Amino acid sequence: PCFLRHARSRNYVSESEVCKLESVPLDFGDYHPLKPITVTESKTKKMNRKGSTSSTSSSSSSSMMDPLSSVLDGTDPLSLFAAAADPVTTAATMDSARKKRDKDDSSAVGSDFEPWSSKRGDILARYTTTEKLSINLYMGSEKGKAATTGSAVSEKVRTRLEELDDLEEGSQKELLNLTQQDYMNRIEELNQSLKDAWSSDQKVKALKIVIQCSKLLSDTTVIQFYPSKFVLITDILDTFGKLVYERILSMCVDSRVSLPDNFSPESVNDTAKETCLNWFFKIASIRELIPRFYVEAAILKCNKFLSKMGISECLPRLTSMIRGIGDPLVAVYARAYLCRVGMEVAPQLKESLNKNFFDFLLTFKQIHGDTVQNQLVVQCVEIPLYLTLYSPAIDWILQCIAYRAPEVLLTEMMERCKKLGNNALLLNSVMSAFRAEFIAARSMDFIGMIKECDESGFPKHLLFRSLGLNLALADPPENDRLQILNEAWKVITKLKNPQDYINCAEVWVEYTCRHFTKREVNTVLADVIKHMTPDRAFEDAYPQLQSIIQKVITYIHDFSLLFSVEKFLPFLDMFQKENVRVEVCKCIMESFIKHQQECTKDPVILNALLHICKTMHDSVNALTLEDEKRMLAALINGFIKLVSFGRDFEQQLSFYVEARSMFCNLEPVLVQLIHSVNQLAMETRKVMRGNHSRKTAAFVRACVAFCFITIPSLSSIFTRLNLYLHSGQVALANQCLSQADAFFKAAVSLVPEVPKMISVDGKMRPSDAFLLEFLCNFFSTLLVVPDHPEQGVLFLVRGLLNVIQDYTWEDNSDDKVRIYTNVLHLLSAMAQEAYIYHVDKVDSNDTLYGGDSKFLAEINKLCETVIAQILDHLKTLGKEETLKRQSQLALSFFNTILAHGDLRNNKLNQLSVNLWNLAQKHGFADTKTMVKTLEYIKRRSKQPEMSHFTDLALRLPLQSRT
Repeated sequence: PCFLRHARSRNYVSESEVCKLESVPLDFGDYHPLKPITVTESKTKKMNRKGSTSSTSSSSSSSMMDPLSSVLDGTDPLSLFAAAADPVTTAATMDSARKKRDKDDSSAVGSDFEPWSSKRGDILARYTTTEKLSINLYMGSEKGKAATTGSAVSEKVRTRLEELDDLEEGSQKELLNLTQQDYMNRIEELNQSLKDAWSSDQKVKALKIVIQCSKLLSDTTVIQFYPSKFVLITDILDTFGKLVYERILSMCVDSRVSLPDNFSPESVNDTAKETCLNWFFKIASIRELIPRFYVEAAILKCNKFLSKMGISECLPRLTSMIRGIGDPLVAVYARAYLCRVGMEVAPQLKESLNKNFFDFLLTFKQIHGDTVQNQLVVQCVEIPLYLTLYSPAIDWILQCIAYRAPEVLLTEMMERCKKLGNNALLLNSVMSAFRAEFIAARSMDFIGMIKECDESGFPKHLLFRSLGLNLALADPPENDRLQILNEAWKVITKLKNPQDYINCAEVWVEYTCRHFTKREVNTVLADVIKHMTPDRAFEDAYPQLQSIIQKVITYIHDFSLLFSVEKFLPFLDMFQKENVRVEVCKCIMESFIKHQQECTKDPVILNALLHICKTMHDSVNALTLEDEKRMLAALINGFIKLVSFGRDFEQQLSFYVEARSMFCNLEPVLVQLIHSVNQLAMETRKVMRGNHSRKTAAFVRACVAFCFITIPSLSSIFTRLNLYLHSGQVALANQCLSQADAFFKAAVSLVPEVPKMISVDGKMRPSDAFLLEFLCNFFSTLLVVPDHPEQGVLFLVRGLLNVIQDYTWEDNSDDKVRIYTNVLHLLSAMAQEAYIYHVDKVDSNDTLYGGDSKFLAEINKLCETVIAQILDHLKTLGKEETLKRQSQLALSFFNTILAHGDLRNNKLNQLSVNLWNLAQKHGFADTKTMVKTLEYIKRRSKQPEMSHFTDLALRLPLQSRT
């Protein structure tokens, strides 16, 4: 027949058998690829004793030397884990490390200790003021500046002594009426001045700056700003302490080695010791108590250079010095600073820290004394506000003492606090600083103490908030849980100020969710709505309300239970600011996707989540960022995938139709809906085992129609092309032949619209590669698509070829030829008596035409047309700059003819020889590839019915590059 001039006939079954790997029985024995390799090393030993002969002994090593392990010396984390599994190895390896840790680090502060730096930001944000502030700036002294280079040494010494006498009397400039931000900027300037003075070797000037800053801590004229002022000033003190310590340490460095971390005073040279003593003497000469205390505390660590007991002797003395500070607020922050420095340099000296706290307890009654009361009247500050100023300092002191403290000590401290009158402030700090387990175990005791507190002092709701924070971290005794909630909520619900109320309620919602049922959670949410709705108070409390939602969904993962909480959706209605409402919706959807294990059809869940998803979708506008759109679409898609009505496919399709109308602005959601509907059609086919009834056939057509009318609304052209192809394949699988034709026609008509450049991940890329990939997939499908009875033979293939012919390709692109080469593969497959694959219950053209000669003649004509197109393109590549491309394409075309063509025909045989020669003509062919190709032809010639390959091989010369 005429078609043999192009396509060779194929027996796919026998070809598949030939290509299979030969199966050989294999006895694995002890071999396993994951077993460790055992390397056997042979050693030859010479025996020199009389009468002995040389013998060979073999020794086995269970593992080979690994160069990486040898460098790490077994200290890499994986080796340590392995060693942990072997108690003997563990004991040997960790013994020295344990001894060192016991000796040095038993008292060191671990990662479980919250550092001061983490509290700094909160204090600065919380303790602010709108009142005007003042500051005294040190301007430097002009004394001694006129000394000439030739001055005697005694003159220099006299000048330095005068400077020291003038430490506190340098010219000062008082800046008045500063805003809080101006004040903070001035303090930062002082910090920089300190560093500049130090770097320019003006050590006395640096000390003067620190003294002037320390003096500011005795000023309580704007009392509500004092905690923030303390933070800012102690930053300067810390800088000073570090500079002095590093200066003395640098004097200890020998030309070869530096001091180890745990050096002893004996290893410090005399010059460094003398300089260190000099600093302490300078500080001792400061007349005023507060600057003298702070500056000495700042360089407390330098005592390490003088004696082993230096720090342990200094701490009690500094603790006693604080007794001389009259203002209880100034004194408590001084104690906090001493604790802070003490924990950094000598955390093992807990006795001094405890003494510091017990001293504070002795002076605690000063807080309620007349002097303080008069000061508050002058500044118009209420007692409750004044008491909260103590919290950061007392919290810190108690945190330092309570860190890894035995329970006996904690109990003793708690009892001492109990005995004091007006102890609400202390009680709050105890609950903030002590371990949550300690507080939770004694929850009822603490509730009793809170009840006894004076209403006029520290606010009770803050005490309940502190207790609630502990109960969120540790569980109280089971029998007390309900009573604790009742006692706390009695106080919380009576709060009139919405901000106080929500700050407290937010904490206790977590306790309620942890330990109680939806009834109690509903009651709490209802109470929050009741308090926050009047005067739209919720508008000032969005962060707390968000936190409440987050806590509820953290503990309730059963969404049918969650949405049956009557007040949950009304609670969501309080989020009336759009961006906040969308964030809350995103949180709920993330939780649903994360925790919903099985698909659901629960109407309560579906209605609620559709409402939430609709809220997210409706927030999208022209200004919405692409990343935000992607995130919202991913959440909505996650929800859609988790909806299943089981065998009720019609209900499922109705859900998808409703979702399409609701989420039409998010393209990824429409794409997901098309995929879901296609999947639904395939599930229907699976249930019916391919034999559709009238009802299921109509249903499948409805699914197909859904896809057909949805795809055009998408903007991405390749998304549309791929979905047309995919949906057409689904229609074909369900025997909807006319619908499949409609999808494929739509795809063909869309190809001319493909632009030259498309956006991929925000960057413009050429579209050729994407189009080539799509068309190859399309050809694979077209093999099994039967011809329409009213259309011509291969009407879809012809239509696609016309489109490819008319498409404007890039001048330097060979994709058109690559596509035509793939068309030849398709036409060769179409010319076979039986196709390589079929769609179940669908008759392809091999069955419809049964190898009819007219059909094969049509294929033959198309082959000739395509070959002519390829050869025309090869001719256009005859210029010098395109010869390499010509060589590659000629070889590719040659391989296509070799694989799919019938080379018994002289015309095709001659064409292949010409292509072979063209590939090598200008020296651009890869010699190895050509040799292997020729070897392949010779091997094929030995197979049955392939003897003509022998003659072909003789006609294919190998040309050298020269």
